[in-house]
Amino acid sequence: QVQLVESGGGTVQTGGSLTLSCTVSGSIFSYDVMGWYRQAQGKKREWVASITPNGEADYAASLLGRFTISRDDAKETVHLQLTNLTPEDSAVYYCNARRTSSWPHRLDIGSWGLGTQVTVTS
Repeated sequence: QVQLVESGGGTVQTGGSLTLSCTVSGSIFSYDVMGWYRQAQGKKREWVASITPNGEADYAASLLGRFTISRDDAKETVHLQLTNLTPEDSAVYYCNARRTSSWPHRLDIGSWGLGTQVTVTS
C-alpha cells in the first residue's frame, strides 16, 4: 500500500518562505511522477507542480515562478520550496504519486497524503 506523508507546513508572514516535504513508502519511487496540490478553504483542490522521474518539472502558471519542486530518489522524498508567500497561498498542501505526467489537473489519479497546512499572515 502506497503511503505519502507531508511535512513542513506552518505559519509565516507575507513574503516569507517554507519548504514542504513528502516522503513515500510502498511504491517504487523512482517510477513515480510526484505532484503537489493545494486546497484553500472553500475552494477546489488545484494542481501546483509536478516532477517526472527524469526530473522534468512543471508548474501552474499562476505561481509566477515562486515555487520550486525537487526530488531525492535516494530518500524517496519530494520537496516544494515556497517563496515570496502571500495570504492567497494559504491552503492545505497535498502530495500525490502517480505513474503518468499526463492530466496533472485530474484528481482521480494516484495516491494522496493527508496534507500539511500552510498559513500566510498579512
